[in-house]
Amino acid sequence: MYPGEYAQTQPDKVAILMAETGESLTYKELDDNSNRLAQLWWQRGLRSGDHVALLMENRASYFEVYWAAMRSGLYLTAINRYLTAEEAAYIVNDCGAQAIVSSDALATVAEELATLTPGCSDRLMIGEPANGWHSYRERLGDFPAQRLESEPRGRTMLYSSGTTGRPKGVKRPLEGDLVSDEDPVATRRAMLFGIDSNAVYLSPAPLYHAAPLGFTARTQMSGGTVVALSKFDPELALAAIEQHGVTVSQWVPTMFSRMLKLPEEARTRHDLGTHRVAIHAAAPCPVEVKRQMIEWWGPILLEYYAGTEGNGTCLISSEQWLSHPGSVGQPINADVHICDEEGHELGVGQEGTIFFEQPEEEALFEYHNDPAKTLDSRHPTNERWTTLGDVGYVDDDGFVYLTDRKAFMIISGGVNIYPQEIENALVLHPKVLDVAVIGVPNEDLGEEVKALIQPVSWESRGDDLAAELLAYCREHLAGYKIPKSIDFEEELPRLPTGKLYKRKLRDRYWPKI
Repeated sequence: MYPGEYAQTQPDKVAILMAETGESLTYKELDDNSNRLAQLWWQRGLRSGDHVALLMENRASYFEVYWAAMRSGLYLTAINRYLTAEEAAYIVNDCGAQAIVSSDALATVAEELATLTPGCSDRLMIGEPANGWHSYRERLGDFPAQRLESEPRGRTMLYSSGTTGRPKGVKRPLEGDLVSDEDPVATRRAMLFGIDSNAVYLSPAPLYHAAPLGFTARTQMSGGTVVALSKFDPELALAAIEQHGVTVSQWVPTMFSRMLKLPEEARTRHDLGTHRVAIHAAAPCPVEVKRQMIEWWGPILLEYYAGTEGNGTCLISSEQWLSHPGSVGQPINADVHICDEEGHELGVGQEGTIFFEQPEEEALFEYHNDPAKTLDSRHPTNERWTTLGDVGYVDDDGFVYLTDRKAFMIISGGVNIYPQEIENALVLHPKVLDVAVIGVPNEDLGEEVKALIQPVSWESRGDDLAAELLAYCREHLAGYKIPKSIDFEEELPRLPTGKLYKRKLRDRYWPKI
């Protein structure tokens, strides 16, 4: 179902709760306010297939905007709230948004954004409106909390993170059904991850990202309660599990690393007895980090591998992972093919580009306004084989292993080096909080390996720590993988979703062409 149904059967149940502030919306409040916004957009002339945008920090109102779009047949583009006005304007203009909602927490960026997006004239702001914006609450007050006569189901059109170039919108066609119609795919996914009407789902990540937005929406479709953090904090996340009786949660590997590096007293302070499913994805998890998490939380970790493109999903339970450490699972909704540069399929254990083969009846994704990138995501001879650009292999049991992103591969003296393996080794060192490995120019070899280290203690940086880390690498890695140099960073440019913004790091070392 969708939240409008629960507004009738459980109107006072909390649909969304912000852990730090206590801000919340009941299902009745969520339904009423999303109806008002849907009515407003209809009055402005927006119709099924049109685009709207959302630029906001994590807050309860996020879901009013989300469900207004979903019950109006609109494409909703949720924008990274950490972007500059220029970066956000590119997305607003590229997706063709006719309306946008933001908040006064982002007033400085929003005010500049208004001048950069002349085609998006309907601008609403929660809180005190900035120049060029109108009050969200005042405008909603002019419209009834009634459903539209017809409520076609909308979709999200989210943008890739842009770690290797300009972000692109991932678009799928609208299917012509109503928001109140049964969504069998969403229902199966909710059941698969333990989400039902009794679920209390913890989201410690930014809501603009595909996974947090998708899973929180599924929780509300199931009649459960979403508990969201404004920003990830390891101790606060553990406290929220205990305080709110969290049953299901979702994480990225860097969150695991930071929780594991908490003092023992802080790690064991909270009762996590209600916690039965801990979902994780977004990046490969170092084997030892995941092993330690299973030892700490028990076999409740459920990992999946997928992308915003939705072209395929792999899944692996804790029990399966313990017998296939390092794997991201087996495909559950598409066949996997590993191919070489020419598109020839490779055998078991051979590394290559990962393609998902989607069913004939399933609509393929496209990159909005970028037919070249869309074409590049297809296999050379079979368009139903699509790729995210990841590299990996499949073992004898059909379990998929990721090596790295193809775009991040380092080619040094003709040898392919995948940074992820080096990063996985270094992040286990007790003095390393975060790490990025990139290729930098080398006159003889083309590229050489450089490690960028965020130390646990900034005061520990220097030649002695660099020497210690290089010695550590020599114990755990083949010689050709050992970094030629180490630089120290106070904080690595990691997106709030957990993804490393490697392009920003690489640009420092590579001359502009």
